[in-house]
Amino acid sequence: MVETIASAVVIGLSVKRVRVEVSITRGTPMIQIVGLAESAVREGRERIRAAAAQLGLHVPGLRITVNLAPADLRKGGAAFDLPIIVGILTAARELPGDVVARYAMVGELGLDGQLRSVRGALPIALHTARASDVTGLILPLGNLREARPAAKCEVLGARCLTDVLGFLRGTARLAGPDDLPEPDEGDPDERRRPDMADIRGQVRVKRALEVVAAGGHNVLLRGAPGAGKTTLAHSLPSILPPMTTAEAVEVTAVHSVAGRLADGGGLLSARPFRSPHHTISEVGLVGGGVPPRPGEVSLSHRGVLFLDELPEFSRRALDVLRQPLEEGAVHVVRARYAATFPSRFLLVAAMNPCPCGYLTEDTGRCICDRNAIRRYQRRPGGPLLDRIDMSLEVSSVPWRDLRDGGTSENSSAVRKRVLAARSMAARRLQDADPHARPATAECLEEWHSGRGPPACNADMNLRQIRRWCRRSTRAEHLLGKAVDRFGLSARAYYRVLKVARTIADLGSRDRITSDDVAEALQYRLPDMRSG
Repeated sequence: MVETIASAVVIGLSVKRVRVEVSITRGTPMIQIVGLAESAVREGRERIRAAAAQLGLHVPGLRITVNLAPADLRKGGAAFDLPIIVGILTAARELPGDVVARYAMVGELGLDGQLRSVRGALPIALHTARASDVTGLILPLGNLREARPAAKCEVLGARCLTDVLGFLRGTARLAGPDDLPEPDEGDPDERRRPDMADIRGQVRVKRALEVVAAGGHNVLLRGAPGAGKTTLAHSLPSILPPMTTAEAVEVTAVHSVAGRLADGGGLLSARPFRSPHHTISEVGLVGGGVPPRPGEVSLSHRGVLFLDELPEFSRRALDVLRQPLEEGAVHVVRARYAATFPSRFLLVAAMNPCPCGYLTEDTGRCICDRNAIRRYQRRPGGPLLDRIDMSLEVSSVPWRDLRDGGTSENSSAVRKRVLAARSMAARRLQDADPHARPATAECLEEWHSGRGPPACNADMNLRQIRRWCRRSTRAEHLLGKAVDRFGLSARAYYRVLKVARTIADLGSRDRITSDDVAEALQYRLPDMRSG
């Protein structure tokens, strides 16, 4: 007699159904796990024995064979502990098989019988919600809040193995999402971020950041040390639109797979802001490893990736940024694994104008020769710089402006204009907001693979640019002169059009004017001059 328990394994963000088949036969007493199980899965035998002894459970002293099907799919992690021990007890007639068959299960088992949180609970719950052979999912209580968006599935959380066994025997109940208290409102990191009103001066740069936020454009900040590049970058999330529920599901799924969610945490509410050190490797930046884990570009999905001191990053690390910037997804292919992670992030890079940093200052402090300056400015590489929509000069603020202060718009006022511009773009690009759809496994796979519809102007493809970036005759003439004079590439030409479209949206204009093109070109002029 073979008992089968439904479970799942996460590879990248994709979920594969796994059937845990348990057979008990006469022979040498042992637990053998087959089906391309990695070390963490095989070590579950000892956790199961210790937990069973601790709880006084009867594990048959016979030959127990556990097969994880399909056998050609490699399985890792400790999430199979719970379905394996439930399968053993079911095969030993300790549990009713008809009840057990209705639920999929994941969970790591502690030596004392406690259930510990697992990675990827949210994608597993969404995948289970569309399954036809099970009606619910049992997982550790620490993952319950995270799995709440799987509304079509009965998601139940258990604190320990004893709770699961009592539920399956009909003598106890497990907690559901509605039994959890409401999460605390707000995000501590978001409250610590600087407000636009706190930044003195920098009127032109703050206007440019408004364009960045409204269109989702990548930006490069250049300026002397202490000019405010880092503070400006950290203030950008304060003017970005709040995440929709669907976006929060995407972001939470990535962080869940990476193991970066706090135990008992739910959907992330604040847009990610990631700022890796320049010593990061290319794998740490875009993801990889065995099994594949998301990198910084995916952890900043739907948020901001801030690369400070851009020329100090290794050339290999910067080169691997090209695909995520273009496609909105990272494809990690290894001999044993293939995974896709989402990477629709807003890139903010910062660098000094020269090795010493004071080339653009009037103080005469720069000690760099011309060749050193040229080499330094070319370190990021032309292909990467060509993928950045806007390049801004950040000048030092005079001390009188720092002392006197003055009034400045706060982030809330700027965010209202950003929201209006994004709404205008959404109506134009999608006719309806795709993120208003319910969170499902099909939608998650579509979004993380980069196949989803564009969320803002920066995501427009060539067909959409030609359709929606209608411009006046004067605007077309000005753009043509800029292409001839500065030798803009085809990619740079289209990126200027996207920025001009965003500027027009901020002004509630259907057609791009010459003023919109002039402002968009102004945001690329520093990059043109350095080239």
